[in-house]
Amino acid sequence: MQIKDFILQCQQRVDAALEQRLPAVNSPASRLCEAIRYGVFNGGKRVRPILLYATAQTLNCPLQMCDNAACAVELIHAYSLIHDDLPSMDDDDLRRGKPTCHIAFDEATAILAGDAMQAMAFEVLIAETLSPVATTNQLAMVRELAHASGAAGMAAGQAVDLTSTGKILSLRELEHMHRLKTGALISASVMLGALASDRATPEQLSALKTYSAAVGLAFQIKDDILDVEGDTQTLGKPQGSDQALNKATYTSILGLEAARELALTQHHSAIEALLPFGPEADVLRDLSSYIVERNN
Repeated sequence: MQIKDFILQCQQRVDAALEQRLPAVNSPASRLCEAIRYGVFNGGKRVRPILLYATAQTLNCPLQMCDNAACAVELIHAYSLIHDDLPSMDDDDLRRGKPTCHIAFDEATAILAGDAMQAMAFEVLIAETLSPVATTNQLAMVRELAHASGAAGMAAGQAVDLTSTGKILSLRELEHMHRLKTGALISASVMLGALASDRATPEQLSALKTYSAAVGLAFQIKDDILDVEGDTQTLGKPQGSDQALNKATYTSILGLEAARELALTQHHSAIEALLPFGPEADVLRDLSSYIVERNN
């Protein structure tokens, strides 16, 4: 299967799974439910669920075993974007070419939608129906996702990002920030795919951890590159928005060409990490290529 076909298959799969698990809009809190659906179904690439499914496939795990976990990581990601866009954070008006949640609804509803989606992620992850996983593995998955989302992961990365705006960061400081803000949830996505399979050896888990760290950093570097050389219509947000906010990026520190080289270096590190695997990991290898070659 070609990587674009696999990506489309996973996007359709997780969208259908999310549709099953999200609250109906005809509930007493209909406006909140509408905002949740708006935040989830707004054209996201579904990179994290795709990496999760690809890891499961690499370990010969049926994809239906991973539907709950795939929904959980996407709910965490979607909630984080709603909160990141708020006036008190990045104060963005556009997300993926559409008005951000607080613009489409209102600020209070956007905050509540994010809060609900975060809670819902863990409710979905431990659900016993639809795609059951052994209880011991569920606990490990909850621990992995919570760690990646909280004060040792994504939330910490956003806090560092906010306090770093307008400051000159070293390359090491920038990498630390993005390993928390972007990389932690990407790494958790790969780990959740492995845990759902219950088939990974310690050597394979270590290899996947190294792979996910490299892919996560490559993803962020490519985002910084696209902010410089992409266009608003393709990106779905104002081109040059990071520069306008005076944010430290890989391109602002290294320059465009050196940032491209660093993204390729991380891609090569990801490929090297998969040496313990054979052809069964080709989908993960192809995803790493896709991440550094994408145009949005």
